Amino acid sequence: MDRREDMRAADSDREAVAEQLRVALGEGRLDLHEYDERLQRVYLAKTYADLDGLLSDLPGTIPAAEAQLVPIGEKAELVAEPDGRYPHATRRWLADTWDGYGLTVGIVVGIWAVICLMTQELMYFWPGWVAGPWGAVLIAITISGLVTGEPQKWAAKEARKRQAKAEKKARKKAEKGSDFEDDD
Repeated sequence: MDRREDMRAADSDREAVAEQLRVALGEGRLDLHEYDERLQRVYLAKTYADLDGLLSDLPGTIPAAEAQLVPIGEKAELVAEPDGRYPHATRRWLADTWDGYGLTVGIVVGIWAVICLMTQELMYFWPGWVAGPWGAVLIAITISGLVTGEPQKWAAKEARKRQAKAEKKARKKAEKGSDFEDDD
């Protein structure tokens, strides 16, 4: 009895793999150049082994609306809802956008306060020149981002970054495992 990998693939098998690649492209797992290369290889494939190799580094591809773009074990709030939206994205985007502002303003106010204490004189409040313009820019970014739906875009981008990082880590782990097997 022949092994499945050695059996010849049908046109319907090639179409099924091409569809999985299209879904992976839509999810951002493949860039356009890599998708084109793989698609050419799909239509040149003769056996199931040729087709399987084209999907081996892609997690199970499903329609983008149902995709869980976050690797298992990550925070649940990074997982897209069935409608494609990310819960708590606005809160997380605001925290990321304003990250550093409070700490920086606190440091410069602290420096100002220490100088005032050392000189025993109330000096000009120069931290306002740090906090004011930066705060105004952040307010403008926040308002325009909320109007344009930036939190959801940001959450999707963060999920893709986490997915790519997890896949890279898994590839490295698999490569280390194959290195040990080669030594045997």
